[in-house]
Amino acid sequence: MLVGVPKEIKNNENRVAIVPAGVDALRQDGHRVVVQKGAGLGSGITDEEFVNAGAEIAPNAKKVWSSADMIMKVKEPLPEEYGLIRKGQTVFTYFHFAASRQLTEGMIATGSICVAYETVEHGTTLPLLTPMSEVAGRMAIQQGAKFLEKPQMGRGILLGGIPGVEPATVAVIGGGIVGTNAAKMAAGLGARVIVLDVNLDRLRYLDDVMPANVTTMYSNSYNIRKVIRYADLVVGAVLIPGAKAPALIRRADLKTMNEGSVIVDVAIDQGGCVETAKPTTHSEPTYLVDGVVHYCVANMPGAVGRTSTYGLTNTTLPYARILARHGWKAAAQQNHGIRTGLNVVAGKVTYKGVSDAFGMAYTPVENVLN
Repeated sequence: MLVGVPKEIKNNENRVAIVPAGVDALRQDGHRVVVQKGAGLGSGITDEEFVNAGAEIAPNAKKVWSSADMIMKVKEPLPEEYGLIRKGQTVFTYFHFAASRQLTEGMIATGSICVAYETVEHGTTLPLLTPMSEVAGRMAIQQGAKFLEKPQMGRGILLGGIPGVEPATVAVIGGGIVGTNAAKMAAGLGARVIVLDVNLDRLRYLDDVMPANVTTMYSNSYNIRKVIRYADLVVGAVLIPGAKAPALIRRADLKTMNEGSVIVDVAIDQGGCVETAKPTTHSEPTYLVDGVVHYCVANMPGAVGRTSTYGLTNTTLPYARILARHGWKAAAQQNHGIRTGLNVVAGKVTYKGVSDAFGMAYTPVENVLN
């Protein structure tokens, strides 16, 4: 199979979908790999390194898309890429379809095979989402701390405080991978941290493993409203796999928050868990609503491209090798994770969370595999 790796074009997206070790592995499996010129530079990987690993370098995106049987990306195709996608071509990337009708309809129209990183399952885990959730959770605190500074429109609070001055209060809504990493980072910096979740077993676990400056609380609308009134930083870390995130903080709730407090909505990839959230970019990361700073960058890990690329490709490569070896249909028949990753297949929506988000017709994945 010919595997193509185009350069990411989303604003300040510095990741790349493969590293030289991945090229080498695919070459050993008997496949060809075509990488767009300069695709790895944001992650500190040169074209020469790719060539030394056995890749071919294509001068532009059109050459990559037109020649490849399978495309490996990091972020969803943008509208200017839709026309490059061929019928029957496998596209393996983060899609987050439930957050965008335009993207969903665009991919349906291409007739391509869309395998979404974020819905690939292994047991009860989402292995291809985990490393970027770890990055995003840690970055949420890093960015939140920065935007609490007064020059950034924040309250002017140092996250960990100093002797004699109390630290910031950080509310983390969701105790999964993102929330756990956010809580660890915030606690390590000395903040007072509250983690809210609906899973009591998860709260018991977090209560056992987290330091004393982290407390847990059952998540419901009453408790969320209560906590955000005094929180300096709120991290939205809610995930319903493959589906649109629920809006847990409403516009009216913002009026109860302190002026200059910060919301980092990590769930923005799936539509956001804050009613007033809208996707932002690394070049213009924040905006104000009712005096509350909103940070809603849809590709947070792209800012730390090198760390993120290596973390991501550690987990995606084994699945890419299976797809390249067997083709999407046989791979999905044999591998549960790839089967759950199929979101749109030849014009049909095969993931229930996506069809529910837009009221579209749903085709069970079994129907396209027979």
